[in-house]
Amino acid sequence: MSELRTRTVSGAVIAICILGGIYIGSYLWLVLSSVIALASLWEYYGLFSRFSHLSKGVGLIVGAAILYMSSRGASFSAVIALLILQSYVVLAIETLRKVAHNRSSALLNMSGLLSGLIFVVLPWAFLVMLRQRPFGEKLLFSLFFCTWSCDVFAYLIGSRFGKTPFARNISPKKTLEGFVGGFIGSVLCAGILSLCFKIPPLPWILLGALVGVAGQIGDLYESLFKREAEVKDSGSLIPGHGGFLDRFDSILINSTLIFLVFEVILS
Repeated sequence: MSELRTRTVSGAVIAICILGGIYIGSYLWLVLSSVIALASLWEYYGLFSRFSHLSKGVGLIVGAAILYMSSRGASFSAVIALLILQSYVVLAIETLRKVAHNRSSALLNMSGLLSGLIFVVLPWAFLVMLRQRPFGEKLLFSLFFCTWSCDVFAYLIGSRFGKTPFARNISPKKTLEGFVGGFIGSVLCAGILSLCFKIPPLPWILLGALVGVAGQIGDLYESLFKREAEVKDSGSLIPGHGGFLDRFDSILINSTLIFLVFEVILS
């Protein structure tokens, strides 16, 4: 009960911060997104560091620059150029390490930093850009509410009726019944939100369906990272939840897909 209470309180605080940041928008949402993104990136680099040396400072600086650029409407060409430049900086660092100490991990260092920026930072940059759109507030509210509803329903249904594991070697407690429950919870939430926002229900229900499937897959991906790194949680900054990467793993893939749908396919 004590652990559940801690988890509930910390989850409520996070939810209030997220919803408040979305509602106010502007620089508050940028700062909040940046803090979460960079904390998650640090945790990702911590997992990767179990296998190789990483120039974490370079990745964090580039991550912060990408988030700021996203708030200023920078083109993707500029972001790509920054990612390429980051790779050359890492190669220069590893070259100096080899010359000075006859040790280097150029391939792993470069790939580790780059994968963290792509997997963690860019999805949060998408959220910053989406909030600036005319429909951004409603879209982000729906994205987070549907993701959280999916998590809650998956836990409730899975713990009560779950009997069929579907990823035993990655996350033994996940069940097919819980997966279906999470999907249903996300779709129901999307339908309710469409009524609250007084918008056509079909696009929002499709959004809920997408989030209900992809979010749970994203959670599974992060569990795979932890299994390979042989750790229980990615961090310990959030009481009862582990790290920021643990708490927002589903959001990463969901934000990427929603950005793709609303900014690329439907634009």
